[in-house]
Amino acid sequence: MTDTLTPVLTDTWDAERSWALSTYLDKGGYAGLRNALAMEPGAVVQAVKDAGLRGRGGAGFPTGMKWGFLPPDDGGPRYLVVNADESEPGTCKDIPLMMASPQHLVEGIAITSYAIGCHHAFVYVRGEVLHVYRRVMNAVQEAYDAGYLGKDVLGSGFDLDVTVHAGAGAYICGEETALLDSLEGMRGQPRLKPPFPAVAGLYARPTVVNNVESIASVPGILKNGPEWFASMGTERSQGHGLFSLSGHVTRPGQYEAPLGITLRELLDLAGGVRAGHELKFWTPGGSSTPMFTAEHLDVPLDYESVGAAKSMLGTRALQIFDETVCVVRAVSRWTDFYAHESCGKCTPCREGTYWMKQVLRRIEAGEGQDGDLELLLDLCENILGRAFCALGDGATSPVTSSIQLFRDEYQAHIDGHGCPFDPSASALFAYTPKTSPTAGVLAGAGAGGHR
Repeated sequence: MTDTLTPVLTDTWDAERSWALSTYLDKGGYAGLRNALAMEPGAVVQAVKDAGLRGRGGAGFPTGMKWGFLPPDDGGPRYLVVNADESEPGTCKDIPLMMASPQHLVEGIAITSYAIGCHHAFVYVRGEVLHVYRRVMNAVQEAYDAGYLGKDVLGSGFDLDVTVHAGAGAYICGEETALLDSLEGMRGQPRLKPPFPAVAGLYARPTVVNNVESIASVPGILKNGPEWFASMGTERSQGHGLFSLSGHVTRPGQYEAPLGITLRELLDLAGGVRAGHELKFWTPGGSSTPMFTAEHLDVPLDYESVGAAKSMLGTRALQIFDETVCVVRAVSRWTDFYAHESCGKCTPCREGTYWMKQVLRRIEAGEGQDGDLELLLDLCENILGRAFCALGDGATSPVTSSIQLFRDEYQAHIDGHGCPFDPSASALFAYTPKTSPTAGVLAGAGAGGHR
């Protein structure tokens, strides 16, 4: 692999007013759209297939193939929906991309819409990030004013409107069908599939739902050719991607590199783990992916290699934790998030995440019991594959992987009645003894000593 960065989406991030249309045009922006409009829509879809672009939102499904699932045109509307509801802990690539270079996304929307026969596209932005919502709204307006959106785009006869929608702040709306329900004004909950969105999506019409980075990567393919894109990455995980390094790293941030780069190479670029400390564990694709340790530093960060190592590349959210971190506390906080954000539609996720939260809290608080680890694994087994959507499955990943990798640390919490990372922690916890499975839940904010 290579340690060479590939500034494509990040090429203008260091420019003054990088978000402005004029800056984007100075770097050759909208050349991809001009090329696409000179091609047949089917040829644009084929170019994306040939490039090997895979979805950058987590699952890694081939983007061009997804577009090809749309049924033949029946004369009715079809839609493109961009999933910009970035909400998972540690995942932080789409928001900076929309802030620093939103025109990549806007041009990608125009090309994709032309390719699939869409005349009205939607961008579903996480509602809490008001600054991003305003930035994307402004970028869309600039594109309208310059003739890249609206009626008769660049004199091609193709019409396209784009609506930017602020979501209502639920993690579940990152699931594509829950996003569609929310966009229609209903409560965001996953739909039963089939039918899939390609057949009956937004307003029961054929719909393509793609992640921000997936769509933003399309202009480069149409500008430089599918061979250019496919020349980067690995044989089956082609192209460039944003790797988000956060946590205990010297220079956290976004590192755009070919798929297949390793964490060791990325850490070299980022100055390594913070001075005086060493890597303990990390996530390859956000908090919903099974964690890795220092033994996995040289695993190529592509879909196949990470999968073979029993995790998922996900959103390439690389959260770095050094030896000062209590793994039980970290997993407990993630589980708090998943329990809070469960939409409640299905019993395995609604009840399972709640009970995982209770058991993890009592272990952390020093009230763990023999059999608690088996109980946690049993809870995970009753969620995995039985939840209504993949978000329930994702909630089990940090629990099962951390027990597999750090079982001794969990057991030390149980045997020592507290966190072994802080000898004084037992004096900082307050418990309310109970006979129910929630015995030992913290009766206050005592979280002493953990980082």
